[in-house]
Formats: sequence, structure tokens, C-alpha cells
Amino acid sequence: MSNSISSRSPLLVVENLSSGYDETQVIENVSFTLHERGSLAVLGRNGVGKTTLLATLMGHTTLKSGSITYRGQRIEHLPSHTRSKLGIGYVPQTRDIFASLSVEENLLVAEHKGPWSLARVYELFPRLQERRDNMGNQLSGGEQQMLSIARALMTNPEILLLDEPMEGLAPVIVEMLLSALRQLMQQESLTVILVEQSMKLALGVTQEVMVLNRGMVSHQGLSEELLLDSARLAQLVMAH
Repeated sequence: MSNSISSRSPLLVVENLSSGYDETQVIENVSFTLHERGSLAVLGRNGVGKTTLLATLMGHTTLKSGSITYRGQRIEHLPSHTRSKLGIGYVPQTRDIFASLSVEENLLVAEHKGPWSLARVYELFPRLQERRDNMGNQLSGGEQQMLSIARALMTNPEILLLDEPMEGLAPVIVEMLLSALRQLMQQESLTVILVEQSMKLALGVTQEVMVLNRGMVSHQGLSEELLLDSARLAQLVMAH
């Protein structure tokens, strides 16, 4: 697997990235490379910087140092909306759907030219088509998460950043979202960075893994190898 990954073109190169909020630094000297059609699980205890890392990739934090290169272009100083137009989709932990807009209006407001259309996201999430006229605040938590992912797809991204998309959802909804995620990665060739509290779930659907501890990278490798080494996984994630 490592050879097939390394033979692809680098899509995202992060070097010595340090960031936080105002004067507070949260992540320090984080570096990784993600190739086209690759997938990366970001693991670690609560508060180690996983959400901050994704927010930094989208331009929502205070950059301290380091670089973010997307398709050969330095983007660390570009505004969030420009990064989105370049092909970076973001599904935040807060979902951030528009409560006073219908499902369909939520989707259309994010529409960018490309292969992902209303018809295609409805095909991926039939439940959204059933609820197309319902307001955002009339949806269940699982439906809101589907809408948040579908809205990100409507921007027609090449890389999708997912911040704990399964959190607090019923097992049947988690399985539905996992199925959609596998389809996006395997059939649609979407590149994905997945932050997820359920370590085994994240390792089971991704190719590569990065573990953060106190804002710094404590491990990088293949997801499959770490999934098979439960003692090592526990040691890494429970490290103080």
C-alpha cells in the first residue's frame, strides 16, 4: 500500500505548521503529505489539536509559522473562501447548517460548478431528498450531518476535511455515513482527512494515520498496521 500511495501526486503538503487562536498556540510543527485519492485519519485525545489542525487548513485560526501547499500553491495566507474555491471542502464539528433555510436551499447556496449536483448528493443521501423542503432546524442530528457533508460536496472539492462526523449519532446513522464515506473515497476518488474519536472506525476506512499529542505529531504510518497493533494504538492515544 505504501508504494501505491507514494507513487501518486502530492495534493496537500503541510510543513512545520504551528497555529492557534490569538496568542494561544495549539499545534506545533505539524508536517504531513497527503496524496491524490489518499485518506488520513487524525487521532488523539480531546484537546490535542485535531480540530485546530483542520480549522488551520481552512484558514480559521491564527497562523504562527509553517506552510500549507495545495497542488503546488502556497495557501496558508489565503482567505477561507478562496481555499474552498480551490477545492478544499470542510465539514466542521458544529455542522454549521443554515437553520432557517430548507435542505435544498442549504445545498444550492454552496453550489460550485462541477460533477456534484443536487441529483448526485440526493443519490448519495436519499433521506435528504425526502426532506428537501424541511428547514435545517427541523432535521435530526443524523440528517443535519448528512446535510453538512452534502453541502460540502456541492462545492465540488478535491479534498474533504471531516471533523468528527459520527459524533453523537445512532449506530444505524453511523453505518449509513460510513457507507457514504467509503463510496466517496473508493468510487469517487475523493481525498479525505478524517478526525474521529472512534479510533478503530477511523483506522478501518483510511489508508494512513497521524496521531497528535499535545499539539505535536507523535506517530505517522499506515492505518492498517496501527489497527492491528492495539497495544501500540492504546499507548499512543493515551499518552500524556
